Order: sequence, then C-alpha cells, then structure tokens
Amino acid sequence: MLTEDYVQKVYAGFLGMNIGIRLGAPLEPPEWTYEKIQEVFGSIASYVKDYKNFSADDDVNGPVFFIRALIDEGRNKEFTAEDAGKAWLNYIREGIGMIWWGGEGISTEHTAYKNMTNGILPPASGSADVNGMALAEQIGGQIFADCWGLLFPDDPAAAARYAGIAASVSHDHNGIYGARFIAACISSAFSAESMEEVISDGLYVIPADSLYYKAVLSVKEYYEKNSEDFRACHRYVMENWGYDRYPGVCHIIPNACVCMIALLYGKGDFSKTVEIAVMCGWDTDCNAGSTGTIAGVFQGIAGIPEKYRKPVNDTVITSSVSGYLNNIDIPTFVKELAELSLTRRDIKLPREIISAKGELFFDFNLPGSTHGFRTDNSFRLLLKHTDEKGWNSPGALEIVLDRMTVSDSGKVYYKPFYRRADFSDEKYKPVFFPTISSGQTVSCKLYFDQWSGEQVYVIPYVRNTYTGEDLQLQQMDLVGKIWNTIEFTVPDSEGACLDEAGFLIVTESPLSNRAFGRILLDEFHVFGNASYCIDFAKQVTEFQSVTPFSHHKGSWRLSRGRLLAESLEGCASFAGNYYGKDLLLKAAITPLSGESHCLIARAEGIMRHYLAGFDGKGRVSILLNDFGVERLASVPFDWEHGREYLLGLACRGNTISLTIDGTFILEHQNDRYAYGMYGLGMLDKGSFTAGIMKITEVN
Repeated sequence: MLTEDYVQKVYAGFLGMNIGIRLGAPLEPPEWTYEKIQEVFGSIASYVKDYKNFSADDDVNGPVFFIRALIDEGRNKEFTAEDAGKAWLNYIREGIGMIWWGGEGISTEHTAYKNMTNGILPPASGSADVNGMALAEQIGGQIFADCWGLLFPDDPAAAARYAGIAASVSHDHNGIYGARFIAACISSAFSAESMEEVISDGLYVIPADSLYYKAVLSVKEYYEKNSEDFRACHRYVMENWGYDRYPGVCHIIPNACVCMIALLYGKGDFSKTVEIAVMCGWDTDCNAGSTGTIAGVFQGIAGIPEKYRKPVNDTVITSSVSGYLNNIDIPTFVKELAELSLTRRDIKLPREIISAKGELFFDFNLPGSTHGFRTDNSFRLLLKHTDEKGWNSPGALEIVLDRMTVSDSGKVYYKPFYRRADFSDEKYKPVFFPTISSGQTVSCKLYFDQWSGEQVYVIPYVRNTYTGEDLQLQQMDLVGKIWNTIEFTVPDSEGACLDEAGFLIVTESPLSNRAFGRILLDEFHVFGNASYCIDFAKQVTEFQSVTPFSHHKGSWRLSRGRLLAESLEGCASFAGNYYGKDLLLKAAITPLSGESHCLIARAEGIMRHYLAGFDGKGRVSILLNDFGVERLASVPFDWEHGREYLLGLACRGNTISLTIDGTFILEHQNDRYAYGMYGLGMLDKGSFTAGIMKITEVN
C-alpha cells in the first residue's frame, strides 16, 4: 500500500472514530432507550447536539494512550500484557479522568486499575478468575482496540494479537475476542472490497466456538435473509441477544450485535453506518466509534461528509496525566501513528510525516484538514481547506474575506489551551497545559489574493486567559500575490496561560469599496525555547485540577495566591511540554508537614520521572522513579517546616542538579529520561505550599 494512501486512510479511520463517538455520546445514558431515540429523533441523519467543544471520552482516551505502551515499552521487544498495563499506570491519574471510575466490581476498568496498584499484574488484572466472568466480558476491551487496527494495515492477525494483549489488562474471554475482532476488521478495511469481507476477516481471528463468534454470525445470517430493514434485525437482536440476557452495566455481546447491524446495513456507507449504530441504542458512543473507524478506513476520507467533519475541526480532547498531550491535533496524531507503524515495518519514512516532538507544525497537506483553526467572525471570515498548492505542501487553509470594511475585524486562531467555559460538559475531566508558551516563536505563511477593496493588514496576537486581553504585536501589511512570512515571539503572559494564538485581520476599505478576497494559510509552526512563570494567583480550579497542572492523588488547591498540596500518601502534580528536554525550574516551596517535598523533572508520566528536593529529616536528594523509586544522590541539609525555600532544579543533557536559595547543593548524572514534563510531588504523607514557578527551557 502506498504510504500516502495509508496515512489518508488512518486519517479517515481516526476521524470516523471520533465522529461516531461524538454522534453517539448524547444518547449513551440509559434513559435513551432504542424506543426513546426513535420517538424523539426518528431517523438520525446528523449530530443531535451541538457542543462548544466535545470534551474527553473514554472511547477516545483508551485508543490514544494505551498504544503508548508500544512506544514506551515495546519498540524493540515482544509486546506483553505487562507492557500494556504500565501504560495504564503511567498515564491514568487515580480516580479521575481517562476511564469510567464506576466502582470496583462495577466498572471493569476501575477494577483492573486497582488490581494493578495492589500488585496483581496483567493479564491477571483483567482475568475472569480474579474479577468474575461478568466484569471480564464488559465492552471496554472492544472500545480501546481502534488504534491497533490502524497500526497494522492489511494484517488482521497482527492487529488482533496486539489488541488482544492490550485488552487482557482489563478483560478476558469474550471481552478479549471483541478487541481482536474490531482491530482485525479495521486492519482488513484498508483493502477489503466489501463489508462482508471485513467481517469474515474479523471472525477468522476469534474462536469459532465463542459466544462472540456465534452472536456475530447470527446477525450476519439474519442480514442475508433480510438485507434492507435494520430495525427488523434490531428486533431480532433484542429478542435473542439483548441486555436482559447478560450481566453487568454494558456487556459486550449485545453491543457486538449492534456493531454488526451497523456494518452490514450501512453497506459500507460511512454516514449510514454510524447513524444506524446510534439509532440502535445501548452503548451508542462505543458502537458508533468502533464502526466509524471501520467504515472510515473502508470508505476513505472522501466518504466522510463535511457535516460530520466540520464540528470536529481536526481536534480531539483527552484526559491523560499530560495536559500538553490532551490537546490533540488529529492530522499530527495520525502522522505520529503512521510514523510508528512504518518504523515497525522498516519502511522508509517520507519527510512529510516525520514529526518534531514538542513543536506544533500544521501543513494542511491531508485532504480537508483544518488543524483546529477557527474564527470569531464567521460572518465576514469563511474558513475552509483548499487543495490548491500551499507554500510547500498540497493544501492550505483558505480564509475568504467577505466584503470587510474599516469597521470590521476578525480573528483567525488556534487554541493552545482550554478552560471549563469552552465546554458544554466535562465528563472525563480533561486537563490542559498550553501548547504555546511565552518565549516561543510562531511562524506562518500567508498568501493574499485580493479581489477588490483597499489595504488589508494582519496583527499577530495571543490571548491571556486570565485577563481575557489580546496581546497584540506589530501590524503587518499583506502583500498581494506572494507568500508573506509572519513571525513573532510569544510575549510574556506574566504568569497566566495563553488560550489563543493567531492574527487579527483588519482593512482600510470603506463601504464603497469593501475588501473582498482570500488569504491562504500554510506552515503554521511553533518552536523554540519557552520562558515563562506560573503565578498561582492567576490560576483557577477547573476539572478538579489547578490550572495548568494535572494531579495524581492528594488534595491540591489554591490558597492565598499559592498552591497548597496535602496528602495522606505519595502524590504528584504535572505540567509542561511532554517533550521538553533541558530546562531550569525554580519554585518557592514551604514544607508544612511530612518529610518529602520535591520538584519533578523529565516526567514521561506518573511512574517515570526524576525528583529532587527534601527527602527525609536533614537530607536532600535526587531520585529516580521508574515504577519504583531509587535514590540517586543525597547530601545532608538542615531544612525545617514553615520556612520558604527557593528550590532550583536544572536538567542539562544527562546532568541533574539542585540548588536551594541560589546555592548549589548536589548534582547527579543519569540518562534514563531525556525529556518530559515537570511538576511537584511528595513520596509520603505531608503538605506544602508552592509560590510562583519559573520555567526556562534551554534546549
């Protein structure tokens, strides 16, 4: 398969998954029965709810982050269930976000997570022997399988194998068969000629004597007798495979049957497939998401209508421990997924999919891509993708100026950070760290094609989310018929976060000669070292976290302009660019109780990072956490409770050093982690406050 075709099909599949989830999510609650959906909506043919932005969903979280086990653990060795389990422990904050925390013995994922924290390692953590058959056969393994299918195109056996291993962290028996089936179907869809072929390939990788196999086959056989009326088939499923026959909150078998109805009666059409999946009820977002991935790959990007693509706007929100990773640009994620897949298959990477980790680079070269750009004046500024050649790629974002005058203006911007007010709901508690920070460089190319009117200008800006103020930079003329380079340094946000970055469009055109034309945007690039501070007096508590941090265990709250941490056990809080390398981190720390108060650096997750700071009475240390804490270096230091200390942690290359109140204390060389987030943490019970934090990247 050509690399270009593969990347575009991955794009279509991942978009299809997210469209299906967004379509089905409003109708997932049990109040929305099949009958009630039909009564209220009749035949669904578009989104049933408009979201400001669609907040995180476990159906997205799992596929996006559980494949990171392959990045973190399984690149150069055989992939294991224990590898997959480490991804859970490394990216999931206990009790908040990512998965459904419905209670042990009720939520399969909650139960499996607690098993692992109690030392029951995968695959035992998800086994029926440990958790019982009912929990083992809920739907979770199936809904987390999508990216395994996308990683292994035209190789259903490999996709099924990896998906099954990953699913064994939390599921067993039919719960694993569902993961294998869906992943194999996605893999098959890359080149299959019919949906029947896709389903046959899916059935081939699961036991023929399993209940899952029998359920899927029975729906297929019903379809062969009545291939036009999906509602008649649904009645058959209700009578023979319904929820009333299976224990638990969301058993996999009834929902597998719904997926089959959608795939068969959708006949390969993307819209019909996800719409039928939702109209059938039960776990609507899961089923529409799984079938949306399959139908998206099968049809390709051209088969997904704009009415479903536009609201997604190439943006996915997740709720891992990394606020930086949670703001997902879909084309970037798709290229990273393709890079991982091609690398594992020893296929030479084309230049256009090699990503610069820790930077933003939006080239609009995937069909229809928008990279999340938006405008505050959709009446005068019309945004859409164009397939015309951009600056250096086959595509650009087209901004049509519709008869603007001197009294009109409009912003075109990307959102590097979100607030609670940006969402209609908060479900899985997403947290964010800005993907653009003070000190970085923003660059883009603009081509101006003016049809009428007078001079048009752009004013680069970023928005301070604390004050709501647009920090505008120097106005720039747009020269017509050439590619203009716009470049600026992100100004100091003075301790607040930045939640918009782009440019204001203004004109001198009077009413008698309005500005009419278009601007092409290409190669929006954010790069370079950031230098900023975090002023807790300018932060807020949203999504159960203090911005811009994500908390794992403990109580974290704002108190008199400082961050107050209290915990009865070890806890940690994380911020920063996930791919940040060398940096200087300074924070004013006041220990209040307990013997462990540390700065964190190069955190690749909850279970992987360095710590440095107060480590027992009369001692400071540099420590390594790699699924267990190791003390790397220690020296005596007579610190005390109630006194403020300025802790400084520097990471340069493989050297980690600690200063206190400006005085060098100790350093150590270790090459375990080359990049990661930063943060604050305690290894045991205690409390402390933190004042303004200063971060300077020196990569």
